[in-house]
Amino acid sequence: MANSGIIRIRRYLVAGLLIWLPIGVTVFVFRLLLGLMDQLLFLVPLRYRPEALLGIPVPGLGAALALIMLLVTGMLAANFFGRRLIAFYESLLAKIPFVRTVYSAVKNFAEIVLSDSGTSFKKVLLIEYPRKGLYSIVFQTSDEAAEVQAKTGETIITVFLPTTPNPTSGFMLFVPKVDTVELDMTVEEALKMVVSLGVVAPRWRTLHPDNPVARPHSSP
Repeated sequence: MANSGIIRIRRYLVAGLLIWLPIGVTVFVFRLLLGLMDQLLFLVPLRYRPEALLGIPVPGLGAALALIMLLVTGMLAANFFGRRLIAFYESLLAKIPFVRTVYSAVKNFAEIVLSDSGTSFKKVLLIEYPRKGLYSIVFQTSDEAAEVQAKTGETIITVFLPTTPNPTSGFMLFVPKVDTVELDMTVEEALKMVVSLGVVAPRWRTLHPDNPVARPHSSP
């Protein structure tokens, strides 16, 4: 009886923790982000800040300022003058050895993930990697590796193999299309799985019920 009571109490504690832990982490992250955004208020002259006008700080005002800055930056980048300005700015960064490496990597990754054009990062695949019998999640980034296809004589696609828990780094691989299996999970679900070390696995929703379960092709 005593053991069953302890087990029941432990189960209740775990259930409560599973409810409050995500809420607490979410609140912490948002408070951290809002705090960082509030630092943008240094751009506002002292006499126009909430502390001077109202006598009290206004949490979250930096988030509104950050949103306005993003909108204005996006509008400037969409016209000819803005593109020239960005090109000049990036040419300056390209002259700084370490900065250009980090900036280029983050910029390219963001373009792949956030871009709506083409098929970049729009398909989740499964390949046998790092050896036969072990499988890894990859993202298809291109199917236009013309020279590689000509030299290998196979239909080759370009994929990105992310590292975990940091998906901004990884490996670019040329893989025969026949050696891949397309997964039904979305890019967002796959990224969550990578970041969580596989703990957060998406619920399987069969998008192609008429297709048989495929296995990557392997040479005899």
